[in-house]
Amino acid sequence: MRPLPSDRPPASYVPEPGVFDEAFDERGLPRASYAPLFAQLEALTPRVFERRWADGRRALRDDGLAFDAHGEDRADARPFALDPLPHPIADAEWARIAAGVSQRARVLDALLDDVYVNRCATVRSVVPASAIVTHPSYLRACVGLDVPRRTRLHLYAADLVRGPDGRFVVVADHAQTPPGAGFALENRIIVSRMLPEAFRALRVERLAPFFMSLRRLLTDLAPRHRDNPRVVLLTPGTLSETYLEQAFLAQYLGITLAQGDDLTVRSDGVSMKTLAGLQPVDVLLRRLADDFADPLELRNDSTLGTVGLVSAVREGHVAICNALGSGLAESAALLPYLEELAHALLGEALTLPSVACRTLGAMTDPRAVLDEDVLLRAAHSHRTAPIATRTLDVEQRASLAEQLVARPEAFVAMERVRPSTVPVFDGSRIEARPMCLRVFAVREGDDYHVLPGGLCRLGGGADPTLAFAEKGGSKDVWRTFAARVTDVTLLRPAEAPVELRRGGVDLPSRIADHLYWLGRYAERLEGIARVVRAALTVRSETSEETALETLVPYERILLAAGAVARRDESAAAWLVKQVSHPEVGLLRPLRENLRRNGSSARDRLSNDTVRVLLSLDAQLGRTEEDLDENGALARTNDLLFACSALSGMSQENMTRGPSHHFFDLGRRIERAVFTCDAMRATLPLGEPASRFTLEALLRLGDSTITYRSRYLATLQLAPVVDLLLTDVSNPRSVGHQVDRIVEHVRGLPDEQRGALPSLGERLSTRLHAAVTLADPTELCREAGTEPLATLLDTLVADLEALSDAVVTTYLTHALPSRTFAARAHDEPSG
Repeated sequence: MRPLPSDRPPASYVPEPGVFDEAFDERGLPRASYAPLFAQLEALTPRVFERRWADGRRALRDDGLAFDAHGEDRADARPFALDPLPHPIADAEWARIAAGVSQRARVLDALLDDVYVNRCATVRSVVPASAIVTHPSYLRACVGLDVPRRTRLHLYAADLVRGPDGRFVVVADHAQTPPGAGFALENRIIVSRMLPEAFRALRVERLAPFFMSLRRLLTDLAPRHRDNPRVVLLTPGTLSETYLEQAFLAQYLGITLAQGDDLTVRSDGVSMKTLAGLQPVDVLLRRLADDFADPLELRNDSTLGTVGLVSAVREGHVAICNALGSGLAESAALLPYLEELAHALLGEALTLPSVACRTLGAMTDPRAVLDEDVLLRAAHSHRTAPIATRTLDVEQRASLAEQLVARPEAFVAMERVRPSTVPVFDGSRIEARPMCLRVFAVREGDDYHVLPGGLCRLGGGADPTLAFAEKGGSKDVWRTFAARVTDVTLLRPAEAPVELRRGGVDLPSRIADHLYWLGRYAERLEGIARVVRAALTVRSETSEETALETLVPYERILLAAGAVARRDESAAAWLVKQVSHPEVGLLRPLRENLRRNGSSARDRLSNDTVRVLLSLDAQLGRTEEDLDENGALARTNDLLFACSALSGMSQENMTRGPSHHFFDLGRRIERAVFTCDAMRATLPLGEPASRFTLEALLRLGDSTITYRSRYLATLQLAPVVDLLLTDVSNPRSVGHQVDRIVEHVRGLPDEQRGALPSLGERLSTRLHAAVTLADPTELCREAGTEPLATLLDTLVADLEALSDAVVTTYLTHALPSRTFAARAHDEPSG
């Protein structure tokens, strides 16, 4: 269908009575800000619009923001799903919004300075002292803590809603770790590509200058004032709801993404654990909550922060954006006093007010608010959802009434606001949805630079007054101009001098660890898929009389890999379960490990690699309980194509640096281990090698055609062993893997080596010698002989020892890693 008519609302678009509609006025005519957009959309045919929106959704998935690290089967991992229709705001109105947000940020920054430096000298004349010092976000360890330029609030965001009277009010302040700027940037990239004609015609202001200001700010905050300070985005990790936005933002700004355990404090300075050793960190762009930042001085049960971080700030060796303790400015207890605080701290009237709020301590009967207002807990920030009193059942209402009577000062009553509505495209029709505008600001000199756009959040649910508190969709916000706007980019100008660099030993050890295990798990998945495919293929080509004997080698390999032995079911049904059954299948447990390691290393993977991982993840996530043999064979083929694509990406697209070394090293070690284990499982001592066993090994090594072209004779054990174990020209042989392993170990950073060869170098050299000196004819002189079994066992032991040596030397800075089998079946990497 056509997205929007240009002269009237569509029949499906019915705003709530008494609510301000952003797109249409009371007469049903387009408002001035929306009319040019409608005219541009009118020119698009339904087919063109639908095709472009399909491309936009695909771009979102391909950019990796839909890659969910939590192990949940969700089509879109973004907390704010994108709507294709932008929300235009005219320049004059946006200027008023920006001025109000900037002023509000200055008020809150002054408040934080007064609290932590002046010990509430001014604030206590307006706000009860108990509302400050008893708040969970008030950090006593940060009182008197010096910060660069006495600025604590470097980044700020405000959630605005427009009431029925057409005026904006602020319903929440984000002063600790303002989330969403990365999503706003991603929205802009997608929507501007989808609607380029409208974007140009409406003269939309670019977002890049805001992020340029942010990057300048981070550089200027560096305590040592270096020309090229090390800036790190400190993330709580992959379990954070906005982790992928953080990874996207780190990539865009060109800074390193790190978790608390990537950092360490030595001599009151913060360093990052890298392959080259400890590297000093100058500035932290924090997305970690205040009290979790330092388990030594702030919250002793935190496993997300860095021990001694507060001490490093106190000594002036590192700057943090936003400063620790800034979460206090989000307190709901401050909302009723913010107008007075603006006068007391800045001598100004607040131009962008908060939604009407009141404290309940002086009320005769605080239970009266149960029928009138939305309630906020004074001791918590906006992260605690407002209480919609009208939606409570009888028991919940009675419990809340008791709390109000017992501790009325613990609550703040917020006036119910009916937010304005905007047009939303749900795929088949246009409907009106409540909206909340999140506006971002970054410190620039003595004022704040406001992002010319933002994140338009879409609400829903039974109570429209709580639209701003609900998770929903989002829109790109366009600040439109009548005059031409200047193109701005975050890239350096062509004439700017650039220092040429190669290498990359500043790769964080944790990221290298995730890349290494991503390679191992991906190769393990490919190996298992190859076994299942070969078994299903053989099953379809053999008669029922010989099927059982033919499938024995494949069953042994899968059992060695960890499959549950079959009991009262056919071999074919058991094979199908390996790829389809959610409990006993071998492929399903690998999915969580692949997605966790892939997501954790997201900022070091190309978009093409992420696309392949997403495809692989989607295939592993399909539940097909009634899958038959043909369906299972087709599914394993698809899996192998995706695995081959991932392998190709690593070979053709990854720069030959530490990232490639660790990813491919993991793949090579796992392929060698898997091949040795397969040979050991199918060639037990005392048993002659059957034709079916040798055929199975050749199929596993994708070497059947090579064998036939070389020998043109009956299958024999020695040439099969040569082809799969010692022939370095075969890219799937153990010998070829060992050659690559030696190269990768030699390519690892020199900084971790001493005067003598490292343990990894000695082990890789020993592996190379063992394979090179092996004589397949001697190993296979007698069927089921002990020399071959001994060699295979020795190779596996040395490969796992090499794995532990690499992990211990480069990736943990602490304890040796557990074996791969334990990590694969007990808990994932990371």
